[in-house]
Amino acid sequence: MNNNSISPTKPRRLKDVHQWDKTTEIAIIGYGGAGACAAITAREAGADVIIFELASAGGGSTALSSAEIYLGGNGGTRVQKACGHEDSTVDMFNYLKLCAGEQGDVEKIKIYCDESVGHFNWLCEKGVTFKDSELKDRAIVATTDDGLLYTGNEQAWPFKEIAKPAPRGHNLYVKGDNGGPLLMKILMGNVARLSIPVEYDSRALTLIQDDEKEVHGIVIRQDGQECNIRASKGVILCAGGFVMNQDMLKRYAPQLSRCNSPIGNPGDDGAGILMGMGAGGAAINMHEGLTTLPFYPPASLTFGIFVNASGQRFINEDCYHSRVGNFCLRQPEDKIYLVFSIDDTSKLEEASFLSAEIAGTGESIEELEEELALPRSALVQSLAFYNEYAAQGEDPKFHKSAEWLKPIKGPYAALDCTPGRGAMYAMFTLGGLDTLPTGEVLTSKREIIKGLYAAGRTTAGVPRRGDGYASGISIGDATFFGRMAGKTAANS
Repeated sequence: MNNNSISPTKPRRLKDVHQWDKTTEIAIIGYGGAGACAAITAREAGADVIIFELASAGGGSTALSSAEIYLGGNGGTRVQKACGHEDSTVDMFNYLKLCAGEQGDVEKIKIYCDESVGHFNWLCEKGVTFKDSELKDRAIVATTDDGLLYTGNEQAWPFKEIAKPAPRGHNLYVKGDNGGPLLMKILMGNVARLSIPVEYDSRALTLIQDDEKEVHGIVIRQDGQECNIRASKGVILCAGGFVMNQDMLKRYAPQLSRCNSPIGNPGDDGAGILMGMGAGGAAINMHEGLTTLPFYPPASLTFGIFVNASGQRFINEDCYHSRVGNFCLRQPEDKIYLVFSIDDTSKLEEASFLSAEIAGTGESIEELEEELALPRSALVQSLAFYNEYAAQGEDPKFHKSAEWLKPIKGPYAALDCTPGRGAMYAMFTLGGLDTLPTGEVLTSKREIIKGLYAAGRTTAGVPRRGDGYASGISIGDATFFGRMAGKTAANS
């Protein structure tokens, strides 16, 4: 058959399969964090497993990440307790529920919170190590080997009003931004220990489905040849998101197309989602994604204010960088500036990830306002109002925390954070197949498609909104629900 005739959205009919090239109980598509954890759990439950990976090596987007893992509740993980934090499951649940808003899957959030410490312990049993120490700096990634840090909006309004803040970002015991490669090295070591076959350079083309919509296997291309893979217990799609598929981005998440730094690997092309859709699966939350604007470090820039084309503030600047980036994309017209005192930029050149140009400077705020071509008196009035209350440790408009409040005094400067003008806007997708917490893929009527499971960014998991994203929740979600899908498939 001509390879070009195969579409991921058109499953091969079971009646058209005249021979099976390989047979297993569970076929796992993708060898990142979700696929590895699904394979380990399924194999330990007694199932035969084969992993099929598009690339020539494993790791996926997990290996490209910092691999902070968002964990807590249940009184706290070992690391949280060692650092003096008692974290309740109720607080963790309420926080993540607010992060996801009306788009959230309450069942997934609940089971993730309820079993989060158990997942921490499972990772430790598999050889993942965490140092019992906390990085207390305002940081995007840990540049130390400390095991715990804040990686979300826990300390910012409105989240701190809903749930008691606690740091839940668990950083692997490795110095610098190297957690992803280490996590995958450990997980892949467990896959090897269990003698789970991994077939690289294997592109999944389409699912194999019978007339009753049950999935019986998958078509793989290896060395230019199509192979029909029989999976008697099911196929688990762990093939990533669609951040590298420009057509899908334009169709489903056009707002993300304004960002300039996609986060992912070449395999994040949406193929797993498309295959699930072709088999009758519902794709949900497809418009959403993480958007990050790394305006700190240096943390001192948090003392500044973000303004739009009208010279108006629109966010409390002590929010996590992902929430700020999301709000920036919502602003009308084509100007976003971070205005600050030059006195707060001593480490800007050596520490910044932002890559934003200085848009203007001024001894007076009137001078800066004119240089930025903002409406006359708009920035002057915004700063006057801000400074009046900041001097009292208050922010009646946006409720920035008192520790980041002080009057902004001249000389002044502004960074151009307008999308499309050089500032880093990193992003990845948060939409995918609708699944049960146990991994089964669902139709638009939320009926189970027998024999089809999914985990990781191929699904719409716990993280659902860019304005509530907490770093580490994707790795936590992928590894946890990968395990869930592997267990369910093995016991089917």
